[in-house]
Order: sequence, then C-alpha cells, then structure tokens
Amino acid sequence: MTRAAVSMEKAATIEKPVIFTIGNAPTALIKLYEMMEKMDWKPAFIIGVPVGFVNVEAAKELILKTNIPYIINRGRKGGSNIAAAICNAALYQL
Repeated sequence: MTRAAVSMEKAATIEKPVIFTIGNAPTALIKLYEMMEKMDWKPAFIIGVPVGFVNVEAAKELILKTNIPYIINRGRKGGSNIAAAICNAALYQL
C-alpha cells in the first residue's frame, strides 16, 4: 500500500466534509474509489489531476464513474501545480 493510499484512509476519518485535491499519486484516486465502494462514505468534492504513466488514466476513469462532484482531467498530464491552481480557483469562487 502506498503512502498516498494510507493518507486517503486517514483523511476519510475526518468528520467534516472533505475536499480531496490529488496532483501526484494515481493510487490516491484508486483508494478513494475503493473506499467509496466498500464504505458508507463520500468525499464532498474531488480534484484529481495526477500526472503519470502507470494507472493514471484508469484511476481518473474510476472517479468519472462516481456521483461525487469532481474536476478530473483526462489523459496522463496533470500534476501538483495544476491541482493547486484548480483548488485556488475554486476557493476564489466561494
């Protein structure tokens, strides 16, 4: 299990609405999807734009199947800087 997946488990224990912003680890998106399927738990919002070659496109497709509000880019491009920019833009709209 990756550190990103463990971090998702820990964040899921927060008893408030949680916005997940993921820019580097596709395994974090996969873990979020698995937790939504197995537990009675849903995040408030997901920003998922991890970059990579291994599992990244499949991880993004899993989130597209959910009914959770999300911002996901398709393909292998993304990264932490993109995730931070999306998060900042969303916060400016509040």
